[in-house]
Amino acid sequence: MRVQTDPIDLTEIADPYERQRQARIARAADYAPRLHSGHFFSHHTAASIWGAPLPLVVDEHGRPAHDADLALHVCALGSVPLPRAGGVTRHRTLLSMTATTTYNGFRVSSPAATWASLGELRVVDIVALGDYFCRQWKPGAGRRDVGRPPLATIEELEELMEAGRRRGIAKLREAIGLIRVDSWSPRESHLRWLLVDSGLPEPELNADVFDEHGAFLGCVDLVYPAQKVAIEYHGLQHSSQWARDVERANALRAAGWTVIEVTASLLNDPTELLRRIRAALAR
Repeated sequence: MRVQTDPIDLTEIADPYERQRQARIARAADYAPRLHSGHFFSHHTAASIWGAPLPLVVDEHGRPAHDADLALHVCALGSVPLPRAGGVTRHRTLLSMTATTTYNGFRVSSPAATWASLGELRVVDIVALGDYFCRQWKPGAGRRDVGRPPLATIEELEELMEAGRRRGIAKLREAIGLIRVDSWSPRESHLRWLLVDSGLPEPELNADVFDEHGAFLGCVDLVYPAQKVAIEYHGLQHSSQWARDVERANALRAAGWTVIEVTASLLNDPTELLRRIRAALAR
């Protein structure tokens, strides 16, 4: 199998999540020439190849793990011998419990099969994976890739989930009912899950908001339209994006909306975050 990849300097990647994703892909590319015809990349390695979000792997001190410490996951199909190479996390599965394809030159488990294999993760992370794989690229102001098909459907996830005995089946079954097709990022997924898990109503996702005269105010991450509460997540941004977000928030507030801006720090303080949202909804 030939894999076309351009060399990437991992040290130049500031985002630790993206760095770990690219490190997994680099390890897969190094191993690919030795991949047995009955083997394929699976689990965390497959998720990274598909571009899907995974939780950050940390060391005993809570720091992002070294690139070399990230596992390479290879799965054998049926009675094919398991891989013997060192540094490989080995798996075996039945044809009835998986599906494989080729993506970006890699032989890899399908999006639905990849999702169904990761029941060991926390429910919130399984939801974020499902949101990513099932995203529908809908039309709207400023939306990109309109009409692009999703990588998987919720029905495909469910079919693979129930195809046989699964590790973490209870978490997979809980998560599948929480997957939504219009979540744009894992942080949005995490925030939505936190709200619903705390007993708050489920917000609308990435909703186009207009003022009373029909003027477009912006596409907002999470919205409670009846209460006119908008929740915006701010990740790592360039100054131009930050400026656009500030102007959008100002326009929403001028139109009578309450805007709650969520940073990574606030997301890591769910007690304070939920207090602010409950207070806004009670006004």
